[in-house]
Amino acid sequence: MGAAAENARLARIEIFPVKSLDGLPLSEAAITSGGILEGDRAFAIFDGEGKVVNGKRTPRIHDLRCAYDDAATEVRLWSDDGAHAGQFPLAAGARLHRWLSDFFGFAVSLRHEPIRGFPDDPEAYGPTIVSEASLRAVQDWYPGLALQNVRRRFRTNLELEGGAPFCEDSLYGAPGELTPFLVGEVAFRGHNPCQRCVVPTRDPDSGMAIRGFQKSFAQLRQESLPPWANRQRFNHFYRFAVNTSVPPTEAGKRLRVGDVVRLDRPTENQGVA
Repeated sequence: MGAAAENARLARIEIFPVKSLDGLPLSEAAITSGGILEGDRAFAIFDGEGKVVNGKRTPRIHDLRCAYDDAATEVRLWSDDGAHAGQFPLAAGARLHRWLSDFFGFAVSLRHEPIRGFPDDPEAYGPTIVSEASLRAVQDWYPGLALQNVRRRFRTNLELEGGAPFCEDSLYGAPGELTPFLVGEVAFRGHNPCQRCVVPTRDPDSGMAIRGFQKSFAQLRQESLPPWANRQRFNHFYRFAVNTSVPPTEAGKRLRVGDVVRLDRPTENQGVA
């Protein structure tokens, strides 16, 4: 593994208190005993059959905006057309469920899992990592997109500064390996480059898709793949940012903007990805 991300700094922390909805930038965040950022995807919307309601399932999610209080205990919800608005404690229960059900047009409820959250990947359940340089490289691929628009498409938890584009590709290794590294005092295990879904193809506000986005992204990603990236991890090139896990030993530790990335040198096998 190359050291491209080593000595980069943590420039941005963002949690997504309700899975699939807007994020909340923070200056610091604690690690839970379940290995997630405290409050990240701790709530998720489910339908009556127990299936999560997200952008993969319905583009209606892009019409829903939200803002949180600093403690992420209350949420203000509204639709882009301004026709619906409400403010609720996240633990509001029936009142919040009714509002969301009216918005989506079918019965839904909000579930809460504060320790492990609702990750997409049960093995690489930790914070996702990207660099600002990588986001800017993608921005260059699609003229007219603002940096914040690109950031909102990929919904990454931790953003690094001070590295080259795709420096985060140095934070995973060969198949069957976990790559140990530190961000500040918190130990991470890098799993793989994140396989993307349909959501990044769509504008985060309008839901309108860029035609051919997935194909063009994969082609440009392949052409831009840095020498420190392990090509064996790319069965296709529609992959971006890094999936991680955080060992139980890190519970209670805090990540802070400004923390430095360092490679960790394990003395024993860390497991498999």
